[in-house]
Amino acid sequence: MPKLWRISPHDPERIAALERAARLPTVVARLLVCRGLTDPVAARDFLDPKLSTLRNPEELPGAAGAAERILRAVRDGERITVYGDYDVDGITATSLLWQCLKLLGANVGYYVPHRLEEGYGLNREALTTLANQGTRLVVTVDCGIGSIAEAEVAAELGLALVVTDHHATTGTLPQAEAIVHPRLPGHAYPFAGLSGAGVAFKLAWLVAKQASGGERVSDRMRSFLLTALGLAALGTVADVVPLVDENRVLVQHGLVSLKERPVLGLAALMRRAELHQKPRLDCEDVAFALAPRLNAAGRLGQAQLAVELLCTTAQDRAEMLAEYIDQLNGSRQSLERSMLLSAGALAQAQFDSGQDAALVLAERGWHPGVIGIVAGRLVDRYHRPVIMIALDELGAKPGTGSCRSIPCFDICQALTVCSHHLIQHGGHAAAAGLKIDEQRIDAFRLDFCEYAGQAISEEQRVAELSIDAEVFLSELTLSTVQQIERLAPFGQHNPRPLLCATNVTLSEPPKRIGGGERHLSLKLAQHHTSLRAVAFGGGEWADEMAGCGAPLSIAFRPVINEFRGRKSVELHVADWRAAQPAGSRPQRVTSEPTEPR
Repeated sequence: MPKLWRISPHDPERIAALERAARLPTVVARLLVCRGLTDPVAARDFLDPKLSTLRNPEELPGAAGAAERILRAVRDGERITVYGDYDVDGITATSLLWQCLKLLGANVGYYVPHRLEEGYGLNREALTTLANQGTRLVVTVDCGIGSIAEAEVAAELGLALVVTDHHATTGTLPQAEAIVHPRLPGHAYPFAGLSGAGVAFKLAWLVAKQASGGERVSDRMRSFLLTALGLAALGTVADVVPLVDENRVLVQHGLVSLKERPVLGLAALMRRAELHQKPRLDCEDVAFALAPRLNAAGRLGQAQLAVELLCTTAQDRAEMLAEYIDQLNGSRQSLERSMLLSAGALAQAQFDSGQDAALVLAERGWHPGVIGIVAGRLVDRYHRPVIMIALDELGAKPGTGSCRSIPCFDICQALTVCSHHLIQHGGHAAAAGLKIDEQRIDAFRLDFCEYAGQAISEEQRVAELSIDAEVFLSELTLSTVQQIERLAPFGQHNPRPLLCATNVTLSEPPKRIGGGERHLSLKLAQHHTSLRAVAFGGGEWADEMAGCGAPLSIAFRPVINEFRGRKSVELHVADWRAAQPAGSRPQRVTSEPTEPR
């Protein structure tokens, strides 16, 4: 669907002042100003995030008590189980803390629930099994803060509980011997945006310090923590938390760790993903190559194997697991393509973009572990909240739904309003899940779409692109794009700069590429400059773009492509349209740039 382009206002005075004071290239100064960074000291700190700026782990709420309890269990030989989650954040956090405790000689194991059979977080059956197997201390990672009833079950079973999490609290805290959380009520930790893996890293760091008896950890634990930075970075990027403050530091240095000192399993997985020959890794490598492979294991019910991949010290086992998980990802991609075609056809038949404020789609044969990805694709396509419901093949079990939303619409609140139709629901504003009887779906669809129609205005139904600047293609030299890369790592709250150019022509017809011809390869020209471009997921644009018969306006992100030792500028196209008449421009905003969070 068409998007509204908004170009950030140009403030020459602020840009020039920052350029002079911080001794920065003009393009970098402009992009920093767009991100609200106008102070020279803050700008320099942003461009050069030092590992030494990480806050001491003792400052993290609950960490000191948790570390003491864990070390007491290590000394007393108590069986400890690290209880994680099946997404990448949970997988990396589980592996990280397990490795730390194993190095200290702990009697420790790990447990990750089955996504489809057990669902998210602590559950009674798993806790009972762990207690029967001799566990005495359960340490959660990336889950547990909302497990009020389950914490009571743990106490009844004689299990001590330490909760480490980063998700929103519900107001009531679980019964536990310690709770580690950056937003723990009654505390004022300066940065609330840590991922589950980030919290686990800081706890492991503090455990290592306490075990070493001072500020300086042992050489063995220091080596582990440097490797653990890579796991923390992987979980942080995959969980799409803000890449500012401590997360920016963790990711900047963790990407180096992933490249230079990965655990055996990650090294094997990077070879499968063809990342091992890259001179350096970036967030896109994590987000689009490593994270989807690990996520595929969790989505298809094999999260335990993903944790084992990150924990194993046997080369043969690492290679075997990496190969299997890579194959799982191929299966996930095939399922996703098939379901996207099916869901797209349903949406075309049932959805009126002029009238409907949301989509609720249901079908047999959809895989419950993959519907969330496809729902996200449809949100990108239609800019509407989307709920996809996988129906039981025999109709004997409730349907499983996955929900994705747009920025202005709290989908979890909407589910609460319509909860009289649902068996179960939960999540947050942007993403949620539900269980529903098949017979209730039609009534639920009517009520949900009616609520969405009242909550989402006509203006909010148009997707927006926030563009940093309009440029000529001739400005995008290799040197300039290398300067832009100084703003990396890119991610949530620090996106890769989005630029636009007008009166661009196609040097050759668009070419569909990739599995299922989902992507588009382009050669773009403007005046005497020609650049290669790729539109990921833009394969459907090919015919319309080729038949446009007019110059184009394009919105894109410039990147450096490295192939066989040669570097070149490449554009990643986010949107396009027929060029507007001479003298007109995409809509601009007049508001000041927003401050980074």
